Amino acid sequence: MINDKFRIGHGYDVHRLEEGKKFFIGGIEIDHTKGAVGHSDADIVIHVICDALLGSISKGDIGSHFPDTDKKYKGIDSKLLLTEVCKVIEKENYVIENVDVTVLLEKPKLRDHIDKMRAVVSDVMKIEMSKVSIKATTTEGLGFVGREEGVAAHCVALVSSNGS
Repeated sequence: MINDKFRIGHGYDVHRLEEGKKFFIGGIEIDHTKGAVGHSDADIVIHVICDALLGSISKGDIGSHFPDTDKKYKGIDSKLLLTEVCKVIEKENYVIENVDVTVLLEKPKLRDHIDKMRAVVSDVMKIEMSKVSIKATTTEGLGFVGREEGVAAHCVALVSSNGS
């Protein structure tokens, strides 16, 4: 018999940065000269959380649920996508134990925004803030992140069966 008590998922995403775009990350808008480019609001933190959660229960990825070919998702607030993903988790009789996000970004520095991002994301997911970890690092000037051409992020999520 397979033990499905705990399931782990991983998410990875990359977005190009462009001058003059709004920068949404972790459910908030940060003032910066560049913003992420995407079909939705390009919130990379929320996107990797969605991918990790969906992956944990073998339900595809964010693109399979909210395709960029569908005009109804153009410019959508990614918090709405995360709300829908959490409903899928609940429907499959799982609960979110925790998510751990690492953002790779040269500028702006995120340290002063992390707690607000954690609060917003935990509120959307309806879980305690202590179950949401968001960290940021640079790539020490290396690669597309170091050249400030883009932002990348990873997320690991743990879900557990709620026994229903």
